[in-house]
Amino acid sequence: MRVHRLLAEGSVGVLREVFDEGRVLDRALDEAFRANPKWGKRDRGFLAETVFEVVRWRRALAFVAADESLEAICAAQWRRAGLEVPEWWRWNGCGLDEMAAREKELGDQSRAVRESVPDWLDEIGEQELGESWGLELAALNRRARVFLRVNPLLTTLDEAVLWLAEAGVPVERVEGAPDALVLPEGKILPKLLAQDGRVEIQDAGSQQIVPLLGVEPGMRVVDTCAGAGGKTLQMAGVMGNRGEIIALDTSERKLVELKKRVARSGARNVRIEPWQSDSLRRRSGWADRVLIDAPCSGLGTLKRQPDLKWRIGPEALQKTIALQAKLLDRYRHLLKPDGQLVYATCSVLPSENTRQVRALLERGAAREIEAELSVSPATSGWDGFYAARLG
Repeated sequence: MRVHRLLAEGSVGVLREVFDEGRVLDRALDEAFRANPKWGKRDRGFLAETVFEVVRWRRALAFVAADESLEAICAAQWRRAGLEVPEWWRWNGCGLDEMAAREKELGDQSRAVRESVPDWLDEIGEQELGESWGLELAALNRRARVFLRVNPLLTTLDEAVLWLAEAGVPVERVEGAPDALVLPEGKILPKLLAQDGRVEIQDAGSQQIVPLLGVEPGMRVVDTCAGAGGKTLQMAGVMGNRGEIIALDTSERKLVELKKRVARSGARNVRIEPWQSDSLRRRSGWADRVLIDAPCSGLGTLKRQPDLKWRIGPEALQKTIALQAKLLDRYRHLLKPDGQLVYATCSVLPSENTRQVRALLERGAAREIEAELSVSPATSGWDGFYAARLG
């Protein structure tokens, strides 16, 4: 594929929004697509490929190009992808032949440069995970595959496989995730199918959290940080629409998306509420189960959100860790005396995970850790997650 000027300039424009303005990559990309409706499938694919790979490999590409400008980094990415870099594209740094030589020298650089992460993040990762950090980081730099969760309120796994195949979407079952399907590498789910309700896009690692919660039909459940509701909908399916789920969040935008997903999913036992100052008081001692899918660094999802590593910093991480501790102390009051709480994150850092729940035990705010799981991207190929069930 030729590199067209408008697409090349569009790529740099999106990258400037991400790197200079701190915009979320997915949203910046979606806005670029909406602003250019004449771009075809190949055009959008080129732009998305360029932007995601530049964000993922920013430091490595800057070394290869011997320059940190976006024009140089894009040229290095196009060369790496086997595309012909046009003569009209201008950049500082080295030429294409020298880039090829410097690519071979990349393996001699520091891990932070090779794996393209900020120095502070590489240091914290090694401090907390030791030798396994390098393996996790390499796994988090791989391209993400699309995982689906079959919605039992509307279909079965076998029916979903057949329906998707008839729509031209081949899928495979996922060992260790009984409700999950995965698309072939590089394939995405067409928008119309994603909005059907029979399947939801949800990583297989994320699908491990709800089983730990042990929800059953008829229970009262509070999803305290519901977001767009992937786990809320999973719980509704397990409960067969019997019982009640209260989905709370502080983000109105996310709750609007959750309402859409609930409407198409067939879930009738979900009540969506914005978090308010009296939310805890009104339901003190009300719940059989509470899920705290806590705000976190999101480092377990870097393969899907590579911009996160450039948007967060050490101070933001410490603020997030402090917030997690507050949520653990605050939301346990929603439980009945015999209720159970699950704390979960999509992070691989112990400071956000095991250290948080053990600190909670030390504060005397929970009796025991009844069950615990860690999903390693390096060993599973899924996103990284952690969860603990507290009695």
